[in-house]
Amino acid sequence: MSKDWDFDEIVDREGTASMKWEPVVLSAIFGKGKENLLPLWVADMDFKCPTVVRKAMEKRLEHQIYGYSLNDPSYFPALISWYQRRHQWEIDEKWIITTPGIVPAINYIVQRFSKPGDKVLIQTPVYYPFAKAIQNNGRRILDNPLQIVGDHYQMDFADLEKKAKDPRAKMAILCSPHNPVGRVWTKEELEEFGNICIKNNILIISDEIHCDLIMPGFKHICFPTISDAFAQNSITGLAASKTFNLAGLHQSSIIIPNAGLRQELSSQIENLGFANSIGGTLFGAISAAAAFNGAEPWLEDLIIYLHDNFMYLKTYIETQLPGTKVYDLQGTYLVWVDFRNLGLDCNKMIRILEEDANVALDHGSWFGENGAGFERFNIACPRSILVKAAESVVSAIKKHIGNHAGHN
Repeated sequence: MSKDWDFDEIVDREGTASMKWEPVVLSAIFGKGKENLLPLWVADMDFKCPTVVRKAMEKRLEHQIYGYSLNDPSYFPALISWYQRRHQWEIDEKWIITTPGIVPAINYIVQRFSKPGDKVLIQTPVYYPFAKAIQNNGRRILDNPLQIVGDHYQMDFADLEKKAKDPRAKMAILCSPHNPVGRVWTKEELEEFGNICIKNNILIISDEIHCDLIMPGFKHICFPTISDAFAQNSITGLAASKTFNLAGLHQSSIIIPNAGLRQELSSQIENLGFANSIGGTLFGAISAAAAFNGAEPWLEDLIIYLHDNFMYLKTYIETQLPGTKVYDLQGTYLVWVDFRNLGLDCNKMIRILEEDANVALDHGSWFGENGAGFERFNIACPRSILVKAAESVVSAIKKHIGNHAGHN
């Protein structure tokens, strides 16, 4: 079969209201005068989505009526088939609630299953909208920081055991695979995490939005598949958006095997003015179904390309900047880099990256205090863009270190 995709192709995103590339957004996030930074920040790929997705949307566009719609009838069977064959998870259609995204859903869940002043457990450094969902809703963060052991991160189960006993702890948000540290949790790690939470009556929200972006040699395990107890005490967020670059179409699925929990969340969504049966969007459902049904070869090639991008970045950064640590990427397309051993002040490092290298990255401190001194690189871009960014980062840092050394 001939391939109709080329991950090396540069796609001009100017004038498309791209959050990742839009100058007004870059200025708002990184500061005035930084409208033209090379963006390797927000988790958005610079690759065209699979052709089967575009064709499915074009077919629906031809109808020329886009009124109130239910979820496209192909969506649920496509999702169910995908997770059965890719992750060995038999999802019952009645377990599925569609929402405009996993982050909104996490907010709904926090609102419904906890009270103001209650605590929600997270494992920093972690995807920063988790903290916002907790604090913006009047709840408190209960931090179970990840530990660096040797060359990788792992969960601190002794600390988790202690904090889970807090009587105000009501739920935990599991990031699996983990963003930003790139870990794909083993079955044993997930079992220990789940057992501690369940023993202490803590509801688990498992954000598995990156679960299809797994690097060679690793295997993602969907949390509810481990045991019925885990399935009955968890809510799992899934979406095609990261896998196939469809985030702007706003379609995710929240999987809840427990009928009681499902009914409570459905009520919360209804109370907020959303129709439970159409929690996503017309084209979000059509695009996701098309991708699940026909874009597997595209994904397989994407993973190879991403892995090669990672190997390039790791080799180049660690070779050119001795002392820098690029953590091995097990899952996601987000690479976690430790610059602390270069001896540069954290704020100075950020200025070098933004003002001298002219590159926009997600700064480690955004993910929690224990992320300070780290940077997150989005490698889901053509190799030439990644090379340009990496070379600019290395050149800017070397220039500063050289000048700094010369003054001592």
